Amino acid sequence: MEKSMPLTSLETSEHTMIARRKFLNFLAASPLVATPTVTSAIASVFASMPDRALAQSYDVLRGSRRALGPDGIITAPGDALNVFEFEPAAKKAVLAQDAPAHWGYLESGVDGDVTRDANHTAYAHYNIRAKRLIDARKVDTSVKIFGETWRSPIFLCPVSSLGAYDPEAGVTAARAAGKRGHQMILSTVDNASIADVSKAHGSPAWFQLYPTDDWTVTQALVSRAEAAGCPAIVLTVDRQGGRNTEDLFRMRRQDQRDCSGCHTPGFANEVSRKANFAGLDVSKVNNLYGTGMTWDFVDRLRGIVKGKLLLKGIVTGEDAKEALRHGVDGLLVSNHGGRAEESGQATIGVLAEIVDAISGRIPVLIDGGVRRGTDVLKALAVGAAAVGIGRPYVWGLASFGEPGVDRVLQILDDEFITIMRQTGALNVGQITRDTVTRA
Repeated sequence: MEKSMPLTSLETSEHTMIARRKFLNFLAASPLVATPTVTSAIASVFASMPDRALAQSYDVLRGSRRALGPDGIITAPGDALNVFEFEPAAKKAVLAQDAPAHWGYLESGVDGDVTRDANHTAYAHYNIRAKRLIDARKVDTSVKIFGETWRSPIFLCPVSSLGAYDPEAGVTAARAAGKRGHQMILSTVDNASIADVSKAHGSPAWFQLYPTDDWTVTQALVSRAEAAGCPAIVLTVDRQGGRNTEDLFRMRRQDQRDCSGCHTPGFANEVSRKANFAGLDVSKVNNLYGTGMTWDFVDRLRGIVKGKLLLKGIVTGEDAKEALRHGVDGLLVSNHGGRAEESGQATIGVLAEIVDAISGRIPVLIDGGVRRGTDVLKALAVGAAAVGIGRPYVWGLASFGEPGVDRVLQILDDEFITIMRQTGALNVGQITRDTVTRA
């Protein structure tokens, strides 16, 4: 008998959501629910949900909204009760375009995906201390980073080649983020330019920098971002060692398209379609990620960046202290969503070490595995100044475009507000390490 493989955490969540949907649809079809008294009693079960989620659950019981396809997958952004439900919808949409390699790129970690999955499951190692009898009707979720006020501490992480999931690439995501007051960091190799993304966002976005191995190109990318009003350059430092993205390679084998138009070998061909490289001479560039980069490069970059300079990919206290010595303005604790190295170390697991090493001198941001508003609160409690999401908003983008991104952010904002109220935190500053305990 063939032995079945164990489910990943994301697959488990997906199966759980489908089971819940079937149960709700069963209730909706039952004559019992037709009585107002019983409907009210069942709806009270969902009383701890955010207002919008509660309203949707109640409507499911009455037989409205929540129109699911025959496969149990949501058919509209408003059908989603949590961000996990966007994952199968995105997969369905991408595979419907006969683009399995695009799905493999989005979902892949490295090697056996241990670090990718650990990023999320590690949040279960933290419990939240709820406090009672505090009037939390008015909650302020805003944060101030480098003098910028964001309405939410949740920001959009840089994800390369968003054009694989939406024709307008980062522009679409930026519109949704800007309307809700979320900041966005644009990837160097997105299909949209930093100027167009900042315009769509309504305020300057941040710019993630892949340095290349040509200093002239590096200077040009920084100048282009700063000319667009970008207040922060975020240098990625976790891609120097290479990686083995098995899921991507496996899905490529299933892709029957002629992909040579976009993926002809050679650096010049790879970036020629990328808006941020438009008009630049990349003939001397052999590497996008700066594999020979050292702290001397950080010093050199510090010398030309007029605004704030952050390092993305710092995961040890030693490197955090070294970053301070080199004049860095902020850190983003990241392992590239589990796509940088197979360390098995979740970003939330190393956050406290880095926050303690910094001692409040510069802001520390975090990304990796954030799927719930409770995850956001836990990261803030450990010491993060803001919390990034990657795959969830791309799931929304791939499945429903701008409305999908908007709904993902709405869900996370609602969940975050709910857990803030349950802990008695009236503003983000009141979320401290006393708010959580290790499980």
